[in-house]
Parts: sequence; structure tokens; C-alpha cells
Amino acid sequence: MELLPRITELLTRLTSYSPWEVAFELALIWIVVYGIVRFVQGTRAAGALKGLLILIVLVSVASRVAAAGERFERLSYLFDKFLALVAVGLVIIFQPELRRVLVRLGETPFFRGTPTEIAFLVEQISEASRYLARAKFGALIVIERQVGLAGLVEGGTPLKAELSAQLLQTIFFPGSALHDLAVIVKGRTIAAAGVQLPLAEAADMPDPTLGSRHRAALGLSKECDALVIVVSEETGRIRLAERGRLSDPLSAAELPEELRRRLGRGTSSSDASASDQGHSEDEGERAA
Repeated sequence: MELLPRITELLTRLTSYSPWEVAFELALIWIVVYGIVRFVQGTRAAGALKGLLILIVLVSVASRVAAAGERFERLSYLFDKFLALVAVGLVIIFQPELRRVLVRLGETPFFRGTPTEIAFLVEQISEASRYLARAKFGALIVIERQVGLAGLVEGGTPLKAELSAQLLQTIFFPGSALHDLAVIVKGRTIAAAGVQLPLAEAADMPDPTLGSRHRAALGLSKECDALVIVVSEETGRIRLAERGRLSDPLSAAELPEELRRRLGRGTSSSDASASDQGHSEDEGERAA
């Protein structure tokens, strides 16, 4: 039985390593595993990853035990080929997750826009959302960031119109030809309306009562870095979808600050506060 000498040899080799080297390697492995678990947590890939890891561990142990006495060489050969198939299977099974990783690696952490442009965008979208939520008119507004949405725009109705709260309210007014689908906002421009978004799976939704608008918002946010504002026509509640996660319902008063925080991470809050204070002073002077 050659299994015991192999274990003894392994323990002897481990004691010869530097403790700092072992600690560094273990810490690095832990960080990688923790990052993978955090990334797939809450997705359908989590269950598949757990099952795949259990299968690999069981097959690895069985292969090492079988190869201990230089027997079952064909099983060892098949195990090596199995690992190659697993590598290909990982790419296929986790294709959506891998795409999200590559998209995030290519992102920059800041919204492409000056503080003035961000303030204008937040003001117009917040005003429109406030009206739509109060009237319980469903809406789906997509704010393009670093990842371009040209493919989606081509499938909708190009507008290339200047962003305004009044135009958004008109588009999502019930009976409008474009009110059922999404609007794409690029900078200070409404690039397109009537845009069909990819739907998230029903199992991915945090609340099974949420409808197709919320599934579309979540589905797009999983594939790119866009920020999506969704207004429910049943409840009038406002939610944000970003990076594959759907926020809790927001009030109309909370929405501007949340949009400002998410879009203007590169803009200091003091700039935004100074801008709001300046508007208040101007209004006070006009009232006087």
C-alpha cells in the first residue's frame, strides 16, 4: 500500500516550505475563492458552481486513490481528459457571468460627464419619475454609461432628442406608441424609445410579483454597466437596477440623491450641495 508513504512525503514537503510563503499562497487562494463566491452569489450560477466543485473533488480523490499503486492508468488518463472537458464546460455554463466580469474590467469608475451634465440629467429624470410614479404610469429609463448600447438603439425608434422631463412624461403616457418599452438616455440626449430589453429569468427576481419591466431592468443591468430606472404601473414605486441587482423601492424625494450618488461617484457631494444651495438662493432672490 503506497498511499501512506505518499501522505508522509507530502507532509515532509509542507514542513520544508517557508511559513510566510504558505500564508501568502493560502491568503491569495482565499481571496480568489471569496471573489468568485461573492460574484456568483444570488445567481443561478451559484448552484451549478457548487455542484461542479463537489463533482471535481470526488473525482479527484477517487483518481488519486486509484493511481496510488500504479494501477488503473486508463482511469488516470480519463481523469486528465475530464479536467479539459470541465474547463470547456465552465466557459459554456458561466458565459453570462464571464461576460459580466469582462465588462466590469473594462469599465471606468466614473460617469462620463461633468457635474453640470449629471445635475441636469438627475433633475430631468427625477422630475419625470415623480410625475409618472404619482400617476402610476409605468416607465423604463436606461442611462448609458461606458458600455455602448448601439445594438439596442437600432432595435428601437431613434429620437436623438434633447432630454427633458416633459418629453419623458409624454413618451410613457398610456396610449403612446412607445410607452410599453424602454427609453435609452445618452448624456443630455434621448437616443431612442420603444427599445426592447433582455429579460432576466423569473428565478433571478427578488420578488416574484414584479412584472416584465422589472425583469427587463434587471436583465439589462446584468449585461452592461447601465443604470436603469423603473416605475411600476401597479404600485407607482420607483426602483433602480444596477450591476444585476434591483434596489428597494425609493420615494420620489429619495430618487435625486440616489441618482446623484450612483452617477456622480467622481463628483464630490460638496459640489452638488453648492449647486443646490445656489439654486435656492436664486429662487429666494426672485421671490423677494
